[in-house]
Amino acid sequence: MSRVMWSLLLAAPVAGAVLLPLEAIATPNQPALTTENFVTEAASPIEAISATESAIEVAESPEGVAESQVLSQLSDATQYSQTSVPEAVSEVIVDTDINSLEQIVEYSSEDNSDRLGQVTSISQLSDVQPTDWAFQALQSLVERYGVIAGYPDGTYRGNRALTRYEFAAGLNAALDRVNELIAAGLAEAVTQEDLATLQRLQEEFAAELATLRGRVDSLEARTAELEANQFSTTTRLQGRVQFLVSNVFDEDDDRFDDQTIFVNRVRLNFDTSFTGEDRLRTRLQARNIPQFEGDPIGFQAAGSDSDNSFVLDDLTYSFPVGERIEVLIGANGLDIDDLTEGIISPLGESSDSGAISEFADPRQYEQGFAGTGAGAGLVFRLIDNDGFSLGISGGYVGDEPEDPAAGNGLFNGDYSAIGQITFLSDFVDLALTYVNAYDDSGFGDIYGAGEFYDIAAISDASVANTYGAQVNFKLGDTFEIGGGIAYTDVSGLGGRPDYELWSYQATLAINDLGGEGNQLGILAGIPTYTADLREFGAEDDNAFLAEVYYRYTLSDNIALTPSVIYIANPFNNQDVDDTFIGTLRTTFSF
Repeated sequence: MSRVMWSLLLAAPVAGAVLLPLEAIATPNQPALTTENFVTEAASPIEAISATESAIEVAESPEGVAESQVLSQLSDATQYSQTSVPEAVSEVIVDTDINSLEQIVEYSSEDNSDRLGQVTSISQLSDVQPTDWAFQALQSLVERYGVIAGYPDGTYRGNRALTRYEFAAGLNAALDRVNELIAAGLAEAVTQEDLATLQRLQEEFAAELATLRGRVDSLEARTAELEANQFSTTTRLQGRVQFLVSNVFDEDDDRFDDQTIFVNRVRLNFDTSFTGEDRLRTRLQARNIPQFEGDPIGFQAAGSDSDNSFVLDDLTYSFPVGERIEVLIGANGLDIDDLTEGIISPLGESSDSGAISEFADPRQYEQGFAGTGAGAGLVFRLIDNDGFSLGISGGYVGDEPEDPAAGNGLFNGDYSAIGQITFLSDFVDLALTYVNAYDDSGFGDIYGAGEFYDIAAISDASVANTYGAQVNFKLGDTFEIGGGIAYTDVSGLGGRPDYELWSYQATLAINDLGGEGNQLGILAGIPTYTADLREFGAEDDNAFLAEVYYRYTLSDNIALTPSVIYIANPFNNQDVDDTFIGTLRTTFSF
């Protein structure tokens, strides 16, 4: 047979298929495709293609087969494809035959030994397309038996292509659903046509189903191994490690230690949840960060030396009551700011990622008794919308609740009680705070008032009432500008003097500067000072502190934070040289 005759023979069925849409348009009485005959009708194009392929195989058979027989079979296949396929399926034929035309052109330029590589079964396709018979058959089963829920927005998106493994997952769901119906004695709910369709799909996707089930078995085995060897089914470990290198530059002022130090802190948080909404936190901490001698500001927010021995640093339990109330109970390491919705300062929220100076914490949260203790509190959200929330919070912390001696215990020793109104939104956060505290050694160790100068007149039992306001404006996702003020009225007991304390601060944060997770922070203000105790030896020259730091995120687990702190008139005394403190903090998170 000549090459020209052979090309004509191969192109004949394709020409007939191309004419199919015209014939469909010209036949308005074509019956509509219904759910009942969907699977049966959808099989017609597959049979037509199979008939065409059989004709091609005959054309390649040994000599003795008449050319008329080839022409007859090709003609019959073309006629069948034109008359027996409804309009709804015509696009399947056209799409398939166009692909066949491209293959025919390719085959005509190849040797006869390569012509049998034509794609003849859906199992040979790398993807299942929305126009494929298998895709439509499974879609019919899904709609009839509800085996796939669809996307969260309630759509099925059946016009998108999916991989063979994704298709096999859907098919597996259909098989499981049909098996459930049969096992429940509802076999009459499954039609014979659907069973036949499922059987055919199983055969077409046997390899993918086997692979899918094998992967599930492997995943179940790995999950079982993890569950058998995991630390806890309810507890998650989170760790933070700090390395700090620091030095004070004070122009040879002998009031400061000025040697370079290399120190560390380790925190291990064990967070346990029993309901998915509560949290029991157990924190172990070890550190060796001493305060610099004569520290005017509590400069290291991570400070206090425990000689690198692990101690129980935090033991708290929080849980919701309804949708608007959150309760927190602390048996150890509880501070008054833990009982609020936040301190409204982007620089002082965390000693792991914020400023180095403790002055980054607004002073109203530092005017209680010195240290932490045990107690309880709650947060009540009056309004809780998507864009903003308004809440009130409060609580009580006792200094030595474990001591039964007179003048101690939960309610008879040093204590701090706090109340706060907090407004949070996408644009601005605001907090108004009140703290009432009692300390039997007075409040003379508050930074600036008497840390360096031992003022005996105020180192005795006193009651302090502190009022604070803090605001933070969020200008998009990048800039945050804020600040605050704190005022404390101290009443001395036993004839001790009364006095007032003041503090101011301003903050600026530039987030994601130079990369995601980075932050440039600038802090400036007046640390706590008093003008009422000069006659008792206190200085009143008003210190000024400024800090600039840059947190650079190396990875999800490592961050570097260089910081420079400047202090003018340390200890509120202009006779003390201005001081610089340089620090490099490396934080590891895991």
